[in-house]
Amino acid sequence: MTDDCPNSQQHCLNEFEATAICGNDITSSCLYVSALTILQAGKWAPLALLIVAAVLFLYRKIYAEVVGALPLNGGAYNALLNTTSKKVASLAACLTLLSYMATAVISASEAMHYVHSLWHGLPVIAATIILLAAFMVLTIMGIGESAKVAVVIFIGHIATLLLLLGVGVLFVLRGGPSTLVENLSAPMEISITQALFFGFAAAMLGISGFESSSNFVEEQAHGVFPKTLRNMWAAVSFFNPSMALLALALVPIAAVPQNQEALLSYMGLVAGGKWLSVVVSIDAALVLSGAVLTSYVGVTGLVKRMTLDRCLPQVLLKTSRTGTNYLIIISFFLLTVSVLLITHGDLGALAGVYTISFLAVMVLFGIGNILLKVKRARLPRPTIASWPSVFVAIGAVLAALVGNILMNPAYLRVFLGYFVPAVLVVGIMLSRIQIMRVMLFTIQAINEAITTRTTRAAKVIRAKIDKINSQRFVFFTRGDSIANLNEAMLYVRRNEHTNRVRVVTVYKKKTDIPKKLAKDLEFLDEAYPEIDIEYVEVEGEFGPELIQQLSSKWRIPKNFMFIGSPGDHFPYRLEELGGVRLII
Repeated sequence: MTDDCPNSQQHCLNEFEATAICGNDITSSCLYVSALTILQAGKWAPLALLIVAAVLFLYRKIYAEVVGALPLNGGAYNALLNTTSKKVASLAACLTLLSYMATAVISASEAMHYVHSLWHGLPVIAATIILLAAFMVLTIMGIGESAKVAVVIFIGHIATLLLLLGVGVLFVLRGGPSTLVENLSAPMEISITQALFFGFAAAMLGISGFESSSNFVEEQAHGVFPKTLRNMWAAVSFFNPSMALLALALVPIAAVPQNQEALLSYMGLVAGGKWLSVVVSIDAALVLSGAVLTSYVGVTGLVKRMTLDRCLPQVLLKTSRTGTNYLIIISFFLLTVSVLLITHGDLGALAGVYTISFLAVMVLFGIGNILLKVKRARLPRPTIASWPSVFVAIGAVLAALVGNILMNPAYLRVFLGYFVPAVLVVGIMLSRIQIMRVMLFTIQAINEAITTRTTRAAKVIRAKIDKINSQRFVFFTRGDSIANLNEAMLYVRRNEHTNRVRVVTVYKKKTDIPKKLAKDLEFLDEAYPEIDIEYVEVEGEFGPELIQQLSSKWRIPKNFMFIGSPGDHFPYRLEELGGVRLII
């Protein structure tokens, strides 16, 4: 464990470990994206994949700026939570959850299909469930153990890709580039513009997994996150166009559809023979299994953050002896297995969920970057993405999203079939006070007719409402203007289930306390009769140590404490404050 680890409770991932966890997902894309892109763009497939690499280069700074300013788990959810409202952020969270769910099921099933190509007696669905269960157990054991497995898989995958490229290039040099020349000179039925547009839309699936690193940033050592972005970009920019070009040099375009599901394995058969085809198939099974691990790690970080913010039931926060949130991991396993059984192993339906949710998350993250620039301009950040690059990147992903819907209109209907129920579940959690009040009104109305039968139920629900609202929240102020204090009260009233707010000012000398602060808070207490505003003066120096002391003393979690945006001279990084939230 390094000293710079934001989360001192867990193993802190170094650059190689963090890259391996998310890199297995993004680098496994070359197993299918070459075929998908060639089917849409033909001979222009390598160029379409290079355009994707350019878009991903722009997204490197977008992700680095947002996570550099807000280095907390949650990805797009975290970005929108700190710039908009909890309801808007929850939409991004639902999309991310669907993306991870689809990724886990598709990757596990495809891995077992590769194994089935080597051992035809393998029962694919049963083997897929066993694989999902194995990575569930591995994740519960702890992220440190998961990282070791991810590193081994990642090294083997990169070595296999380099081996395939090397053998393929030697084969072309010895036999001549006749297949490549034939493919490049073949006429196309569509224009180059159409070919590049639809090829680019299909090729964008080759960067799935790029968003994963932002969902477990708190488990990474300080400074590792931007390096994972760089490493993933470099791998995708090199391997995906190279594999597409090698495919054009080894396989006639007309033969690609027949070998779409295992194109790289077929390329190995053409260039090196049966032995290389077997090596590529084994590697495919392993790295696709690594993508399953990425889903478990990413979804655990995201769901934990949502649960801490009371978007999901608090029971999910229970931890095992190794410190992992085992109920989150088990719930995700049960969800993926149920989806696998409901679809009977037909992954075409899940492809729609996977495509639209992943691209939508990328768009929302770009929007989160824009909102961060506008609403949190004073928040320090190590990297800044330029305005033109942000708009170009968002526009490119939107184009890919439209292109995929045009290519597969049925995907949108399938996506909505999964997305709507997910939103309803989170929406119920966010609106549970209003729902409980409706229930309370109904029960009271029935109580008038049925007398005592409903009295007990009404008391239980009322007590639950009071318990939720009794949670005290803390707002630290340095003597903000009454306008800022009012904005803080409005945020609490709109976004949190509480009627108790403690406003705290920290001072070194009594003379540091603003004279008007107490009177301003008395005025706000009268202006918001539904909120009990308590004013507290604390002697000391504001920082992580004081926050920890007050959190322990008052028994108030740190993620229920708020501050305004700190300036450039603020001596602490945001992650050092333990989850304190920005609301102004």
